[in-house]
Amino acid sequence: MKHLALGTALSFLAGATAAQELNLYTTREPGLVEPLLAAFTASSGIEVNTIFLKEGLPERVEAEGDRSPADVMMTVDIGNLVDLVDRGLTQPVESEVLEAAIPESMRDADGQWFALSLRARALYAAKDLELTEFHYEDLADPEWKGRVCIRSGQHPYNIALTAAYIAHYDEAEAEAWLTGVHDNLARKAGGGDRDVARDIMGGLCDIGIANSYYVGQMLSGNGGPDQLEWVNAIRLVFPTFENGGTQINVSGAAVAKHAPNRDEAVALLEYLVSPEAQKIYAEANFEHPVNATAAVSPLIVQFGDLVPDTISLTEVARNRKAASELAEKVGFDN
Repeated sequence: MKHLALGTALSFLAGATAAQELNLYTTREPGLVEPLLAAFTASSGIEVNTIFLKEGLPERVEAEGDRSPADVMMTVDIGNLVDLVDRGLTQPVESEVLEAAIPESMRDADGQWFALSLRARALYAAKDLELTEFHYEDLADPEWKGRVCIRSGQHPYNIALTAAYIAHYDEAEAEAWLTGVHDNLARKAGGGDRDVARDIMGGLCDIGIANSYYVGQMLSGNGGPDQLEWVNAIRLVFPTFENGGTQINVSGAAVAKHAPNRDEAVALLEYLVSPEAQKIYAEANFEHPVNATAAVSPLIVQFGDLVPDTISLTEVARNRKAASELAEKVGFDN
């Protein structure tokens, strides 16, 4: 597996388009992606030339135009995946393997993008509350006045949650809900998801919304002894909408419009949804597999089954602008 620096010349990559090779552009962390790609190469014999970008993936591919060597674009967040399609940077893929492994709501109707792993927008709750179930709608209940911690309402994680709320109800009800959640905050919205666990341990709040995989990261000890203490003070609950399941966001990928190695690109996507690859995802970052037959990390599975919401992620993505405007309108971060 070759690693290519961000500034690598286009002509250099263009030389890596022979059969049994492909070129991957990704915003995912090397530590997560590299084991997956190594396993793919060992399984298929196809080498992967990888460019890791912190940002600017679509701009890079746009600038390269029809000479772009990109075969696969891999990123995080449904908004980013839909943006690739809206910019005309993807091409449709028909694959029985992908369609069998990935639920319909987690892939583009025309095969322009596919989810590869899931992260649930979960509830962190103080252990002494002994909560075992919760609805997102309850976050606005006056019962939780002064008891809720959450990061910025403009953060992509929370924009996606509000966008899903709009999809389930409408903008007016989402505005009322956001107002209620804001009224229940124990502190100003901000910080990170792990800070929710810290503040629950410190007695500042009793519940909060944060991504599920952070619990696995903290329980693993990767965050150090302080974070292990935080996570041991909470329990993880998978909340649901009253008329649906748990809100999720995804990592995913698409085949580039001008992919010079299209067959190899599709082979990579098909491998990434296999039980073998999904297990690597689960162990490396404590994300949930998109393939329901794959194993979940023991550090997360102990909290129960995740039942993902079935609202189309494409519909959720289309509501993101309205969700951001509502967060601004209600002064959620003030």
